[in-house]
Amino acid sequence: MTMFKILTTVFGVFLMFSDAIADSIMIEDAYARSSGKMAKAGAAFMMIHNYTDTDDRLISVSSDAAKMVQLHTHIKSDDGVMKMQHVPNGFLVPANSMHMLSRGKDHIMFMGLTEPWEHGQSIPLILVFEHAGELVIQVEVDLERKDRAHKH
Repeated sequence: MTMFKILTTVFGVFLMFSDAIADSIMIEDAYARSSGKMAKAGAAFMMIHNYTDTDDRLISVSSDAAKMVQLHTHIKSDDGVMKMQHVPNGFLVPANSMHMLSRGKDHIMFMGLTEPWEHGQSIPLILVFEHAGELVIQVEVDLERKDRAHKH
């Protein structure tokens, strides 16, 4: 191989690697919960980091762990009661920033669980972003976790 081909190959690999870094979405501290073995629903929470210079949006989610999986938030109704609501437009993840999915706020809702969730089990989840595309992750079920703030 000539020196030109070697340098071209190395430069091409470098560009591919730098694009992967520049376009990266990272998920941190993901966990899922249900209220017990008889639960028909569960939820997942996580920190979504956007390491790009462009805003992105989590626009949908899917999983075989439930019949329906949606992006939800809690909204105070006119009578002062907090209610969950589907968020069809998804969650904005600002450029070079993060968006937290947490209890009582934005979260991923699993309705019609296909089987009871066991502590330590791993739930497959597909996150679909407007720009970054699909991201397949495994979310550990943590039935013992206390609600705690994410550390940044």
